[in-house]
Amino acid sequence: MNARILVVDDEQDFVELIAFNLREHGYEVITAHNGLDALFKARRFLPDLVVLDVMMEGVDGYSVCEIMRRQPSTKDMPVIMVTAVTGQIARLNGLSSGANEFFHKPFSPLALVKRVEVILQQHAMRRARALSETEESQRN
Repeated sequence: MNARILVVDDEQDFVELIAFNLREHGYEVITAHNGLDALFKARRFLPDLVVLDVMMEGVDGYSVCEIMRRQPSTKDMPVIMVTAVTGQIARLNGLSSGANEFFHKPFSPLALVKRVEVILQQHAMRRARALSETEESQRN
């Protein structure tokens, strides 16, 4: 099964652009257009990775990421934050809230797809290593 990606942004054009590029590379894509819907869909569909906008009405991306990190079902889910806000503080806030990566808009959709691939590979290796360590400790 191909990886499932949740794309969250309040700008429909951005969601469609990113979803199109991810689907072209074989990913299943789920979309959300606000923070509350993102939290609901992250828990319901358990995507392999979330592409999350920072600036949204209501619950912003920083808060979504922080909430995800506190919930058992989503705490280890990789998150790539994206924003039109420039500057180091936005990046630091994103990483502090629990994001694995941070992109400033505008960016190349293909660069995002490549980063998605790398993060998913790293996440799979960490899960395999953790499973191996758990099995090893159960044998001893």
